[in-house]
Amino acid sequence: MTALAALVDRAAALCQGDQRAVLGLAGAPGAGKSTLAAALVDALGGRAVLVPLDGFHLDDPVLDALGRRDRKGAPDTFDAAGYVALLRRLHARDDDVVYAPEFRRAQEQAVAGAIPVPREVPLVVTEGNYLLADGRFAPVRPLLTEAWFLDVDPGLRRRRLVDRHVAHGRSPEAAEHWVAGSDDANAALVEATRARADLVVTLAP
Repeated sequence: MTALAALVDRAAALCQGDQRAVLGLAGAPGAGKSTLAAALVDALGGRAVLVPLDGFHLDDPVLDALGRRDRKGAPDTFDAAGYVALLRRLHARDDDVVYAPEFRRAQEQAVAGAIPVPREVPLVVTEGNYLLADGRFAPVRPLLTEAWFLDVDPGLRRRRLVDRHVAHGRSPEAAEHWVAGSDDANAALVEATRARADLVVTLAP
């Protein structure tokens, strides 16, 4: 298991350089990426801001028009190019403030301009399933100063996902069906990218 304190120290070291650093947390759905990212940012205080990939989910009506609503969360249901463009702006540090989108699960939609990233903040923490993926996400990995992959027991990951889906309105049966279909398919894609990470992280449940 990797101690949280050691991860905070490693993230803090990224704040020391003259250039802004971007720390990417990758892993399958339900791996605990958002929880770890929030813990790191909280521990680092004003030195870090969290900018998740989830803010680049395509909106449900767009997914309906594309015929992809039943695969929401798959690589082609994100605005990958928009995410890459944001990471490049964050690296450039040309603007006084960069405003990033935020995905709000209660509404199941992204909200533009919800996360301010001031120029003086030295570290951006970003998390998402496909930070180490090929295809439309291939430009992301070179933009990450460090990339960590979160490893988790598959059974625990599935239980977390079922609980999450139920909490957001699905029946237990519908949640189990979604996890066994869409979420597990996406998890297999993500698992294949772990070798591209600088660090594999296993945290206690």
